[in-house]
Amino acid sequence: MFNTIILLTGLAEQPALVALLRELNPALNVIPVVTAAELSNITAEVLPRARLIAFTTSVIVPSAILSRLGFGAYNFHPGPPEYPGWAPAHFALYERATAFGVTAHEMVEKVDAGSIVAVERFAISPDSTVAALEQATYVRLARLFWSLVQTLATQPDPLPTLPVRWSGRKNTRRRYAAICDIPLDISRDDLDRRLAVFGDNHFGMAPTIRLHGVEFRAVRMANVTGTLPIPERGGAQTALLGSTSGHSL
Repeated sequence: MFNTIILLTGLAEQPALVALLRELNPALNVIPVVTAAELSNITAEVLPRARLIAFTTSVIVPSAILSRLGFGAYNFHPGPPEYPGWAPAHFALYERATAFGVTAHEMVEKVDAGSIVAVERFAISPDSTVAALEQATYVRLARLFWSLVQTLATQPDPLPTLPVRWSGRKNTRRRYAAICDIPLDISRDDLDRRLAVFGDNHFGMAPTIRLHGVEFRAVRMANVTGTLPIPERGGAQTALLGSTSGHSL
């Protein structure tokens, strides 16, 4: 019998989403979790009666848990089917996409590969920044959650799927790091795009050039305080360089 929702989401989202699920179905046992460790601590006896909902999380649910859930698992992905995987807003802006979106899908062993149950698309503003696009995406993802949550909280049957497939390259942390590794022969246009999209040191990575054993990392001047470090010879050094117009390498 379906009686449990495992809610995998951040601490900021938990109070509102847990309250909503319990309001829609007071008989539900809602188990909020944030980390993979918390997820693994859920007893095996719970899983056959449970459905998992993942909302804005980077935690990968092990296949051993997915296979034992009695009522499936659904993820709310902050990107359209054309941008599966990691940091979709960054890659969409870097590739000069004109449209973006959010996706709800069944969770399977492979990340962002399960059948799609809902998509909402919207245009990207020509002057959009990563922060602005991610904010717009979050609002639409919350709206998509709201449109499906009553069914997820009250109906044991799987959600109907759409005739929509994942497409495009599945982006990863490794590809993100590779784009931040700036080749010496890069074109000015490509350099400007990488600085604009990847230059805020998201995930602890920023556009970087390595020259004669010295690492030069681009940073925004607004992020620099105090005296800039001067690289020393030998080993792995980092030089932080900035300009009043934004970035400099």
